[in-house]
Amino acid sequence: MPKYLHTMIRVTDIEATVRFFKLLGLDEQKRFDNAQGRFTLVFLAAPGDEDAQVELTYNWDPQEYDGGRNFGHLAYRVENIYDTCQRLMDAGVTINRPPRDGHMAFVRTPDNISIELLQDGHLEPAEPWASMPNTGIW
Repeated sequence: MPKYLHTMIRVTDIEATVRFFKLLGLDEQKRFDNAQGRFTLVFLAAPGDEDAQVELTYNWDPQEYDGGRNFGHLAYRVENIYDTCQRLMDAGVTINRPPRDGHMAFVRTPDNISIELLQDGHLEPAEPWASMPNTGIW
């Protein structure tokens, strides 16, 4: 069964946004700075509901987000990412970011909402996924 993990939103002021969510009663669960990728991730959750998180993504290089790009994605953990992606492809769903690494994939809903699929544990890279290019944006 899939398990809801988090909703990601892009923010332009990480500390102001953390303060906002703290006013709502959410607590910071973890923070991750990635100097190479030039971004910071902050995960927040309501006390007692730590499994349902909001991921704040702050890109260090200034960006404007239009067309809903500040909303990132919904994330679900799946038992087998290859089987899940195959089932989606067989139903006509485009795999925008294939699970080349055996860990992560992105697809879009019929309304163009980005969905991140994360492998529960890790699978070794496997074909045809390892060689598949990205399609569109995710």
